[in-house]
Amino acid sequence: MGLAGMISGGAAGAMASAPASAVWTRTCQVLKHELGEATFGSWLGQASLREMGDEVCLVAATGVARDWIRRHAWRRIGELWMQHDPMGRRLDLTCRMELESVGAYAGSMALAAPAAANALALAPAIFEVEAETAPVAARQGRLLGLQERFTFETFVAGPANEFAYSVAQRVAAWSDGHFNPVLFHGPYGFGKTHLLNALAWAAIRTQPARRVVYLTAERFTSTFVKALQDRQTAAFKDELRNADLLLIDDVHFVAGKPTTQEELFHTMIALVEDGRRVVMTADRSPTEISEMEPRLRSHLQAGLVCGIEPADRNLRLGILQRKLATLAGQGGFHGEARPEVLQFLADRFTDSVRELEGALNTLVARVGGKLANLSLDEAQSILRPHLSCNERRVTVDMIQKLVAEHYSLKQADLISERRARAVARPRQVAMWIAKQVTTRSLPDIGRRFGGRDHTTVLHAVRRIEALKAEDAGMARDIDVLLRKLRG
Repeated sequence: MGLAGMISGGAAGAMASAPASAVWTRTCQVLKHELGEATFGSWLGQASLREMGDEVCLVAATGVARDWIRRHAWRRIGELWMQHDPMGRRLDLTCRMELESVGAYAGSMALAAPAAANALALAPAIFEVEAETAPVAARQGRLLGLQERFTFETFVAGPANEFAYSVAQRVAAWSDGHFNPVLFHGPYGFGKTHLLNALAWAAIRTQPARRVVYLTAERFTSTFVKALQDRQTAAFKDELRNADLLLIDDVHFVAGKPTTQEELFHTMIALVEDGRRVVMTADRSPTEISEMEPRLRSHLQAGLVCGIEPADRNLRLGILQRKLATLAGQGGFHGEARPEVLQFLADRFTDSVRELEGALNTLVARVGGKLANLSLDEAQSILRPHLSCNERRVTVDMIQKLVAEHYSLKQADLISERRARAVARPRQVAMWIAKQVTTRSLPDIGRRFGGRDHTTVLHAVRRIEALKAEDAGMARDIDVLLRKLRG
């Protein structure tokens, strides 16, 4: 629709009483046509309008979006606003973060006003986490993607992650003598994101005046690409290189992206040389990220590389107990479950803490406050769909071969009549694993171990359960076997 048509006599009469939102809608129609759908969506698509009496304010989604609008579209927006608003209301400009931090927008952000420049200079930027007060820190954390449930208080530490946990706490306390940069690495679901979020929250609360920046590598990449397209790389660099603490999650995402790696490398060097701190996470160590640019890999290795190992059985049980207490508090029920149910979860879901917690979530969603009365067989039945993928791939034969190899035996030894402890104990381990990770019944498992009775299998399962609790070596053997079995 042409501009002249929109301000024709009849339309103008209708607009005389139109709310500001209607005026903005008509303005947007013209802007979309002039700027293009993609550019409009990137910078103005998430903007909103706030009204208070005769004052109207356009609230950009981020500080960078606000600055782009001010430089590239504000004059045109002003022209269109005046043409479409017969009431002659003034339109100001701010960003969502500043609005939440200051708590008001009135009369401070107009382009021509000198006060606006000062306000803009003081406004938080796209990645910044303001922490002047706890409520403000919480709002900004949510805005930037920090998860409130991921704190040091909810992080369960154990032998597999205690070194990384200790390092994260030292960085969050702004302790001197830190290594820089720090990289936490481990497979998916090992708690890296939890640790990085916890570090961010603690750092904000410890030193509210310090500037903390938290973002994923994917967000770093997408924002950098957008800055290149819109010739805003200087603003992008300023946003990151003024940080006192830069936290980047899943840095392996930039592998294979030369331009993004180049920018990340220079950002990291600028911060480290200026005495500022950099912490990242990755799904593997820098030496294993084959497509990472050598200079970036070298500087990551020059700092402190902390590997996070798979959670051992005791740590998995601790995680389940903490998660159950949280769910019980949220659901208003007594947070208890039968020990054999929690042990089954801890032994069955060994590859990822997320999968472990997800299994518990499933049980609680199904039975709620009746969890304390849930039997092991009922729990296995509820979780069967979650186990089916692995169960279809794992067979008793595979288990026997793996256990025999682990204990330097032959598969035939496990199905033989030999009762020597060196054979009987591995046989019991194999039976226990078969019960945990396959759908075979006890009689069926017994038949596959040389035609043994189901009571023999049941005895083996109970014996290994007891040994796992009292023998650390046995618990480690089973953890290793389960991980090998699942690839």
